[in-house]
Amino acid sequence: MMHIIANILTTLVIIEHIYIVWMEMFAWETAGKKTFGKSLPHHLFKPTKGLAANQGLYNGFLVAGLVWSFFINDATWSINIRLFFLGCVAVAGIFGAFTASKKIFFVQALPALLAILFVLASK
Repeated sequence: MMHIIANILTTLVIIEHIYIVWMEMFAWETAGKKTFGKSLPHHLFKPTKGLAANQGLYNGFLVAGLVWSFFINDATWSINIRLFFLGCVAVAGIFGAFTASKKIFFVQALPALLAILFVLASK
């Protein structure tokens, strides 16, 4: 049962980061404005489009690593890779909570931390 919950939580983190990739790389001036419009003045979205796309690309790497963890046949390596990439998401979320908005902890770090707990409990 723990294994199933770990997979579901990891999948939710993947889906969330697919959305982040899309928003930062392709919809920064629309969806990005809706998400970050209170913390970033609207006139800065166009000039920061390239920076946001770069962040989106990094989030894409997190997605790739988490998806990859589902396709690794060796159980130990699968868990280790998953823990590494979930850890990256958690650290980024914690850093974002301290430097940008406390909301980032709950939206990004907490789901990753819960996934980590269930991955560890499923061992």
